[in-house]
Formats: sequence, structure tokens, C-alpha cells
Amino acid sequence: MTSWKTIPADRYDVAVAGGGASGMTAAIAAARSGARVALLERGERPGKKILMTGNGKCNLGNRDLSPACYYSDNMAVAASVLERFGTEETIAFFSSLGLMVRERGGYLYPFSGQAATVLDVLRYGLERERVEVMTRAAVREVTSRAANRGARQEYILKLDNGRELRAERVVLACGGQAAPGTGSDGSGYALARSLGHRIVPPVPSLVQLHCGEKYCKALAGVRSEGTVRIYGSGQGDLLFEETGEIQLTEYGISGIPVFQLSGGVNQLLARKKELRAELDFFPRCEEDVYERLCRERMEQMRQETVEMFFTGMLHKKIMAVCVRQAGLSPEERAAGADRRKLRRVFELCRHLPFTVTGSHSFENAQVCRGGVSMREVDGQLQSGRCHGLYMAGELLHVDGRCGGYNLQWAWASGYIAGSAAGQGSGRRNGKPGYRDEE
Repeated sequence: MTSWKTIPADRYDVAVAGGGASGMTAAIAAARSGARVALLERGERPGKKILMTGNGKCNLGNRDLSPACYYSDNMAVAASVLERFGTEETIAFFSSLGLMVRERGGYLYPFSGQAATVLDVLRYGLERERVEVMTRAAVREVTSRAANRGARQEYILKLDNGRELRAERVVLACGGQAAPGTGSDGSGYALARSLGHRIVPPVPSLVQLHCGEKYCKALAGVRSEGTVRIYGSGQGDLLFEETGEIQLTEYGISGIPVFQLSGGVNQLLARKKELRAELDFFPRCEEDVYERLCRERMEQMRQETVEMFFTGMLHKKIMAVCVRQAGLSPEERAAGADRRKLRRVFELCRHLPFTVTGSHSFENAQVCRGGVSMREVDGQLQSGRCHGLYMAGELLHVDGRCGGYNLQWAWASGYIAGSAAGQGSGRRNGKPGYRDEE
């Protein structure tokens, strides 16, 4: 049997490391620019993580696209990328691949309602553009050979099976650390670091938060509209605030509003900051209106037991916890109860406290916050340290809110990086195909 080591190294105009959303988009864009492209995917097939997005429906993007929906250490560059490849460009790109897109409340989905359809059109797009897709081909090392006597710079990619590939330009689209079971195990950070890039330490984002209160178990299973506010150790030190459906669990708090602020919370926790959360279960009620409602209740229902007195306000599990935390017994008469304790129950309905202690791990996170600093790439997402090296997707220190924003970043960054990497290359001839690298 002939060893790969005895075969001359393959040479490509562009090598894309990572076959996720951004990597496939980058490969298609580079090939459309005229490049001979290789897409290297460590798994058995590219795009596995796409199948998990949007509960299997794949929320492609969002009409409400603005820099305010993202977090980065260099929003100027990130915003520039999203401005050049926004919602309309995403629709046009997928239309060019044959995907029918529909809009629902500003959210973009495949008309089929299946994430698998999105993956299919991307795979067919790779074949159509004659991208050579190599599976089970994890990139172990990337090195560059400096140009000499007019020769072009060349990158050497060593795969974990011992094979080597050469390319004039490289796009790193290896993902972050979220959902490592899909192949995003953080190995891309090591590749970028080996090439001299600074990595902002990644933390889980769009993830559930853990809290230390014993009454978490009593609240488990409750869903309620509310506002989550995160405070620091200082008095009135409000750091984050989000409103939506909150899910209360035995370990803490979850739901979309919790996901939205979890990246920032985890960054602060990683720096050993003390954080507390307060839940407001009357998020759209002005203070004066709420105060009037409380006064009326105090006047009209004083002859009931405490349990009956508060029945009808919120979910009974929430009210039971607020009553106990205020120091009242459900069975005692409201008329004979300490008025200050009754008032405390009303207060807890808007300020139920939780001590934030951590979050679920990367396995449960939808994305990461952190990665290669955006200060180290230009507007084409080319490295400022290595000419001809580009980066895209979650590998970079950009993450968005729930609602299609992270996939939008994948399409946008992949297309911008891939197009730039593919510029000036001659179109090759040859057959497309998948090749198993084992």
C-alpha cells in the first residue's frame, strides 16, 4: 500500500480549514472568484452543526440586522463585514444555490422548514463550483514559507493523518468551542495562536446560567414572562438587562433573555467577579401602576389566608417562594400578618434575587464569546500578521444574539474572507468530489 508521504503534496490556490457554515461559504466564494479550492473537514461530512440550528429549522438570518445585535472587541471591522454582506446578500447567496427562503416575523428560514435543506444546497454548491472536499482531514499544523526571489508565499497544511497540502492562501474557519460534539473543539485557536495571533479567552455564550439559591428546585419547570437584570457587587451596579420568557430550573435560570446576556456574564465570572440576578415578573408594568395594584389588593383581600391573598398574581410556585422568602406562612391570615412582610412579597415579585455562580458548559452553549481578536484582521478578514491568511466564523471574537445573528455572521464572514482569498486565481478544470482521507 502506498503511503500518503510518498505522494507529492497537493497544491491549491486556497485551502479552507473547517467545513462548517462559514467554511463552506468561504470555499464556494473562493471558487467563484476563480480559485482552485480544497475544503478540509475533520468529521465524516461537512456542516453537521447546521443541522442543529433553529431546532432543526435553521434560522438563516434576521431582517433586524445591526451592530447592536453583536459583541466584539472591534465592532468597526465586524460592522463593516455585515454591512457588505447583510440580510439581502444572504438571501441572494442562498437563492443562487437554489434555496427558497421565507420570512416569519423578520426571521429568515428555508421554505422547506428543514435545516437539512440548507446543508444540501451548500454541499451541491461545493460540487457545482468544483471544490475538492476532503473529510476526516483535521488540520494539525499550518506553517508558511516566505517568498524568495519573486516566488509566491506558500502555506503548508499538515493533516493528522500525516498528509501535507500546500496553498497560496488559507482560510481558517475551524469554529470555536461550542457544541464540541459537532467538531468545534477549539483546535482552531491553537492553529491561530501558532501563527502569532492573540486569542481572547473563550467562554460559553447563549447558554443557561447556574444560581446558588435553594429555592431554585422549588421553581423548577416554571416559565414566565419577565425581565432579567444582572448586577455587580456595587450598589445599583446594573450590568445587563433582557426581557422575554424566563425558564426557571433546578440549577438556575434559562430562556432566551438569559441566553442573550450569558456571554457577558461568563466573561465577568471568568474574571472572578461577583454577580447577582434579579427577576422582575411584571416587566411591562410601570412602578406607579404596580404600586396602585398592590394598595388595592391590600385593601380588598385582607380577610383571606396569605396563600389565598396572593393567588391570581403569578404562577403559584413563584408566589409560594416569594411568601416564604418574606417570612410569611401560607396558612396565616393576611389581616393578622406583618404589613411589612406583605409588602416584601410584592417587592420580591419584581426583585426576586439569585446569586449567579456559573453556567452550563461549552457542550450546551450555542456559540462562544472570545476567539481570535478582531483587532488582528483587516476589513477583508485577512490577518495583519500573515499575508494570505484569512479567518471566518466563530473562530473570530464576534458573537451575536439569538435570532439568526450568528449564522448571519458565518455567511457574511465566510463570503468576505473566501472572496478575498480567491481573488486573482485562475479557474481550474477537474471533477468535484468528496474524498475520505482515512
